[in-house]
Amino acid sequence: MTDFSKTRALFHLPDGLVYLDGNSLGPLPKKAVDKTATMMREEWGEMLIRGWNAAGWMAQPRQVGDRVGRLIGAPEGSVVLGDTLSIKVYQALASALELRPQRKVVLSDNGNFPTDLYMASGLIQSLDKGHELKIVAPEEVEDAIDDTVAALMLTEVDYRTGRLHDMKRLTEKAHAAGALAIWDLAHSAGALPVDLAGADADFAVGCTYKYLNGGPGAPAFIYVAPRLAEKVRPALSGWLGHDAPFAFDLDYRAGRGIDRMRVGTPPVIALAALDAALDAWEGVDMADLRAASIRLSERFIVEVERRCPDLTLGSPRDPEQRGSQVSFLHDNGYAIMQALIAHDVIGDFRAPNAMRFGFTPLYLGEDEVVAGAERLERILVERLWDRPEFHERAAVT
Repeated sequence: MTDFSKTRALFHLPDGLVYLDGNSLGPLPKKAVDKTATMMREEWGEMLIRGWNAAGWMAQPRQVGDRVGRLIGAPEGSVVLGDTLSIKVYQALASALELRPQRKVVLSDNGNFPTDLYMASGLIQSLDKGHELKIVAPEEVEDAIDDTVAALMLTEVDYRTGRLHDMKRLTEKAHAAGALAIWDLAHSAGALPVDLAGADADFAVGCTYKYLNGGPGAPAFIYVAPRLAEKVRPALSGWLGHDAPFAFDLDYRAGRGIDRMRVGTPPVIALAALDAALDAWEGVDMADLRAASIRLSERFIVEVERRCPDLTLGSPRDPEQRGSQVSFLHDNGYAIMQALIAHDVIGDFRAPNAMRFGFTPLYLGEDEVVAGAERLERILVERLWDRPEFHERAAVT
């Protein structure tokens, strides 16, 4: 059994704060402070440009990618880090469409994160080859998979509701129809067990600043199934995806395997922080993590529904049908969340009316979950949310 009291000690969390927003940004791993300071002082400071070789900076995207890969069921050498999630979505979809040139439909759902849909729309417009982005309700996805679909593009866990897709079943259905499957793991990696190889997924992408605790703006990752890695053509032909970057050839020649999905210069400081953050996962059993997450979320739902009858559960009630987050709905959800944050319980808000709460056993326990529900009850009963400052929309919600 995983001892989560030990993992909790690895994170900096302000005293008295209940942090229920690890689904949006993970807290600071204590090791990341020393790791990045050491990197800047001893590597950047003393080695200067020699650090690319002497400190192994150039190898970081693959090395740290393998560490992420172990948490998502990816074989060694099939995950690489760099750039942002939007860029990785674009890369995966562009490669998938090239592998299915006779098909024109990209199938997604209306629970997908908007940036995925934006990137798909932009790519389709740029290609100008008659492709269509077909968006259906999450529960309609399986029936919409047919022989017109080139790529199934889904976020495994719905960012608003936490609804969980069945990756293996939908990937099997896509393959049976001759389509490829692309999975966004933004709310899955580090939140629940993921088995990309077992599901036979074709592509996967994800971010590392949520449940993986890599820090604000931490680099994204992309996975390409090994059976496709030498076949895909990288649409974004960056110099570090070249087979020989420092040959400085004028003609592009794709690198080997997953390396061809690299684009630009690695974010070395951010990768150092992420590498330190991933130390917290050593010895963590993902089945234990999932069980603990369900216990915490179930306790929160019970407490909130007992104390706050004006709120409506916006997530699947069956814990097996959701990820590691829970949403409650209210017409004044934004103001309620701002009041809650002012009372040292941090969640977040997603339009139009969803208050989101993440359950992260690495550093969150049952006492905090109950305390969060108690403060939420007080805010509602005393209408502490109904103040002008809590209704004023900030840039980030």
